[in-house]
Amino acid sequence: MILEPTPFAGLFVVRQERFVDERGFFARTWCGDDFAKAGRPFVPVQTSVSFSTALHTLRGMHWQADPHGETKLVRVTRGAVFDVAIDLRPGSPTQGRWHGLQLDEDNGDAFLIPPGFAHGLLTLAPDTEVLYAMDVPFVAGAARGARWNDPAFAIHWPARPAVIAAKDEAWADWRP
Repeated sequence: MILEPTPFAGLFVVRQERFVDERGFFARTWCGDDFAKAGRPFVPVQTSVSFSTALHTLRGMHWQADPHGETKLVRVTRGAVFDVAIDLRPGSPTQGRWHGLQLDEDNGDAFLIPPGFAHGLLTLAPDTEVLYAMDVPFVAGAARGARWNDPAFAIHWPARPAVIAAKDEAWADWRP
């Protein structure tokens, strides 16, 4: 496993080191020691999965308010997504900026998203499944969100969403 830093402190792309033979491949997808060595300790306590049947389904932009801020490890197990994290941390030099990348079943990459970031994704294939591992349990009362098309972020989505939850469409504009 290789933790590749992004321009945002604490935000990593996690790349698989695949060991290939005649059967296919084997790769580690989580190792506490590797995360700790990268300066980003991460021990999952909860995992979740989302499945989206339609192409261009949008989920996000979500986070949990303090003291329930969570680190998420996001990986696509089937299909493909454009995955986005927005830095909302007060005082951060990258506050209000976003970082996006494609995660898909072929590249096996994951996104390690620390507390203080909003997270969302747009499916790039029908029948897409996403696996999430979090280091704190979900707390419904701490759930927050920002609108996917909030002009404060100016995210360059690869397509307009075809399916989006009413809740995600209705989030207010973000205010630092």
